Amino acid sequence: MNRDNQEDTTTYEVVVNQEEQYSIWLEHKGNPPLGWKKVGQSGSKDECLAFIKKVWTDMRPLSLRKKMEEMAQKREEGDKEKALKVNEAEKNKKKDPRDDLGQFLSEGDHPVEIALRPEKTVKLFREAIDRGYILVKFTDTRGGTELGVRLDHGTTDLNQADFDNQTGNAHLVGGLTLNYVKVQCVADIDLNTLTGQGHLEFVEA
Repeated sequence: MNRDNQEDTTTYEVVVNQEEQYSIWLEHKGNPPLGWKKVGQSGSKDECLAFIKKVWTDMRPLSLRKKMEEMAQKREEGDKEKALKVNEAEKNKKKDPRDDLGQFLSEGDHPVEIALRPEKTVKLFREAIDRGYILVKFTDTRGGTELGVRLDHGTTDLNQADFDNQTGNAHLVGGLTLNYVKVQCVADIDLNTLTGQGHLEFVEA
């Protein structure tokens, strides 16, 4: 009889080591080698291998799995700690009032100058007033903010301004829209330097 065609009647047992790695062991050999133990499953070779395939779903050794889990947990804890620090820093971060331009310029007076092109002269300043439109530059904002102001001739006061001799002060009042909000610009300009002080006032709708 051909031995290859004989049915394998050998009984095997499923064994596992400390790393939770599985294997099979001949039952008639008794106890498995040191470091291995029986799991209580025995039968033919195919039955034992089928059992191993079912239960051994993660081929990584136990020590490696634990190490990777610890690393993942540390990363998660680190990410949480980092997120908490970022949130805390954002809470404690003092907001620069200049980030809200309208609010910043409405709080007290600020240094201003008249922006004129191609040159800064009293003559061009007077012509801009006559046209009813001037550019007021708030120099203490980031980069210097130029605002186009449409003058209100009813409230603008030029009585103290001597344009011929370039002396005195011009009190300018005009409106504009800043970030979709209507505001009024009030500025007092020294004709000698074309600089002065100014602020914004919110216009009630």
